[in-house]
Amino acid sequence: MDRCAGAAAKLSENDRKDLAIQALTRSETVGDLAARHGVSRKFVYGQTHKAVAALDDAFLSATPDHEVLFEVAVTKAWLRQVIVGLPLICRSSYRGVVEFLRDLLGLSISVGTVHRVLQSAALQAGVINRDQDLSGIRVGLHDEIFQGATPVLAGVDAASTYCYLLTAEERRDADTWGVHLLDAAQQGLDPDYTIADAGQGLRAGQKAAWSDTPCHGDVFHIQRQCESLANTLSRLAHGATSRRQALQAKTGRAGQRVADDELATRLALTRQAETQAHGLARDIRTLTQWLSQDVLALAGPALATRRELFDFIVAEFAAREPGDARRIRPVRVTLQNQRDTLLAFAGVLDQKLADIARALAISEPLVREACVLNRLPTTSPAYWQGWNRLRAQTGGKFHTLFAAVSRALADTPRSSSLVENLNSRLRIYFTLRRHLGGSLVHLRVAGCCLGDWDIIWQPERLP
Repeated sequence: MDRCAGAAAKLSENDRKDLAIQALTRSETVGDLAARHGVSRKFVYGQTHKAVAALDDAFLSATPDHEVLFEVAVTKAWLRQVIVGLPLICRSSYRGVVEFLRDLLGLSISVGTVHRVLQSAALQAGVINRDQDLSGIRVGLHDEIFQGATPVLAGVDAASTYCYLLTAEERRDADTWGVHLLDAAQQGLDPDYTIADAGQGLRAGQKAAWSDTPCHGDVFHIQRQCESLANTLSRLAHGATSRRQALQAKTGRAGQRVADDELATRLALTRQAETQAHGLARDIRTLTQWLSQDVLALAGPALATRRELFDFIVAEFAAREPGDARRIRPVRVTLQNQRDTLLAFAGVLDQKLADIARALAISEPLVREACVLNRLPTTSPAYWQGWNRLRAQTGGKFHTLFAAVSRALADTPRSSSLVENLNSRLRIYFTLRRHLGGSLVHLRVAGCCLGDWDIIWQPERLP
C-alpha cells in the first residue's frame, strides 16, 4: 500500500488526466491501468470520478437556477387546461389536482371544482366526437371490453386506429349495439366490413343496423382459445408424468403396504395414461400450430386451400375428442361453426392479389408466391432464394409487385386486437376515476386516439 501511495503522489497532473481519460474510454481495464502506473484500483476510480464531475460541470447550463426562462399567462382558461390535463396526462387523482394548484400556484380549489371542470370538458368532447366525419372508415373493429362488471362497447378504425365508439352500457345485447351503430351511421360510418368475435349481441346488433355489411371473424380470440387448450393438455400430461414417477418411486421400497403385483398393475395403468396424455397434448399442440401458422396466417394459400386445411384440422380435433371431450369439444364446435367468418379475410386478400395480377399483367401464381414469401424472415436463406427466383421470373416488375403485395397484406386486418390495445390504455382511467363515469370516455376519445393526446387536432390521423 505504501508503494502505491508513493507512486500516486509522484504522478503529475497531466499523467492523472491521461489516466482518467483512459479509464473513461475503457481502452484498458482498471486493473491493467493500476498495474501499469503502480497505483491502486481505488486511486484509478477516484481520478475517473473527478473527470466525470469535471465533464458534468462543463456541460451544465450556464443559466442560474433562479433566472426566469419564460413567463406563462395564468388565465382561467389555462387553469382549466391544467385541471383537465393532470388527470388525463399525469393520471392524477382529484385531490392530487387540488394539491398541485395549492402547493405550486398558491390557488385553493375544491374537489367539486375539479369534478365540475372535467364534466364540462367531457360534454364539449362529446360534441366534438359526434361531429366527426366517419365516412372514411373502410374496416371497423368491434369488441366489448369491461370495467368490472360494466360492458364498454368499442369500435376502432383498422387503418387509422381512431376510436369512433366507446360507451359504457348496462347491457351488451343486440338492441344496445344496434342503437350505437345507427348513431355512428348518422356520422357517415359505412364500412366495407367489420371484424368482431363471436359475441351474439354484437353480431345481432350489427345485422339489425347494417344488414348489408359483412362481419368477419376475429382470429385473435380463436387462436387464444386453441392455445389455452393446448397449454391445459400439456399441464395435464406433466401431471400424469409426476403421478407415474411418484408411483414408480414406491416400487421396491422396503416396508410398503401394497403388494408388488397390485403396485405393478397400477404402475402399468399409470404409464398408459401418461402416454395417452402426452400423445393427446402433442397432437393438439401440432394442430393448433397448423391452424395459426398455415391456415389463419395472413400470408398463405388461397381461400379454397385454406378451407380444405381448416376442415382437416377440425376433423382431427373431432378424432381426438374422446380423449378429453369436456375440453376439446367446445373448441372443435367453435372452429366448426366459425369457419367461414374466420377465413373471410382470405377472400379479401385473394381479391386484392387478383387485382394486382391484372394491373401488372403477371400470373396469379407468381403474385401468390410473392405473398407467401412475406411469411419468411429476411434473415433466412429460403427467403433470399425465393426472392432471387421470383425476381428472375418477373424481371423489372419485381419491386413494384413486391411493394404492392406488401401493401395488400398490411391493409388486410384479421383481428380486432386493436380494441384490446385500447382497453389496456384506458384501463387506468376507468379504475382510478369511476365516479366520472361514461363522460370520461368522451374526454379520452376526443383527447387521444390510442394514446396521442392531440389526435383531435391532427386531421391526418382521422379517418
